[in-house]
Amino acid sequence: MIKVGIVGGTGYTGAELLRLLAVHPYADVVTITSRSEAGVPVSQLYPNLRGAVDLSFAQPDIAALASCDVVFFATPHGVAQSTVPEILATGTKVIDLSADFRIRDIPLWEQWYGQTHAAPELVSQAVYGLPEMNRTAIAAADLVACAGCYPTSVQLGFMPLLQAGCVDVTDLIANSASGVSGAGRQANVANLLSEASDSFKAYAASGHRHLPEIEQGLTDMAGKPVGLTFVPHLLPINRGIHTTLYGNLTDPSVDVQSLFEQCYADEPFVDVLPAGSHPETRTVRGSNYCRIAVHRPENSSKVIVLVVEDNLTKGASGQAIQCMNLMFSMPEDAGLSAPGIVP
Repeated sequence: MIKVGIVGGTGYTGAELLRLLAVHPYADVVTITSRSEAGVPVSQLYPNLRGAVDLSFAQPDIAALASCDVVFFATPHGVAQSTVPEILATGTKVIDLSADFRIRDIPLWEQWYGQTHAAPELVSQAVYGLPEMNRTAIAAADLVACAGCYPTSVQLGFMPLLQAGCVDVTDLIANSASGVSGAGRQANVANLLSEASDSFKAYAASGHRHLPEIEQGLTDMAGKPVGLTFVPHLLPINRGIHTTLYGNLTDPSVDVQSLFEQCYADEPFVDVLPAGSHPETRTVRGSNYCRIAVHRPENSSKVIVLVVEDNLTKGASGQAIQCMNLMFSMPEDAGLSAPGIVP
């Protein structure tokens, strides 16, 4: 069994890691840390894990974490970079679910996240944790920077078009809507049920900190700089992302349906739906699956891609476990094959 540690287990991504790892056939969580909840049983904070996780939160301890084969960081942005170097030095692998090691341009990261990077020497070592793009590199990595929730949906939706070179990369548009859990488990008036329910809004339309991560990934796929307009929205649901992508085909003769089907034919967690489909967030709730549908309105040169995922699973913790499976030569779908929860 792979011994697993989790740093920052009280948030939604930490709880999702625990839920998924509790039934993983080849991994065992041996320590989970929280400074604020040290000594509190996990099942007291998350009753859904009663009988599944028999651990209490502990104070962060490097020796305990170093005894693990892999440590997940489910911490706010800016936290992991202060501890990851010490853990890596012991030979333990690290999977970071925050944005600390995703963006290769360190001054750009510091600009968007408003702080000085504490471990810039590790950024070039980190492998970006989007398995559909970096599977081989992830398998050989010691440090994985797990892809963000919005970035996962946008990149998977555009990837077939960019790799085929059949879309105008100067004018890409992504409208993405996320459930409230994407904001994290924190006291925030805007996230109260009476505030978010029965409402729908855009936010950060002039610039969102996931933009440089998405642009970096799309540029890697296209092999040249891209121009992206990214507008996030808040959905009045607990979990789920729906992303609508727009592009202009440079080769109108391309069969976009076949292109997507061929690109993702061997991907265990990307499901290309039949032509004319409209994916729903509820079909992926609680699962590691990403569902995609592609449209060409009136057979024009415009292409529209619809993408749904669970922001806490394929958009975060499930994807992190998918990366762990690759890093330890386990079946990629180990512990992740459960279908979505309906209703």
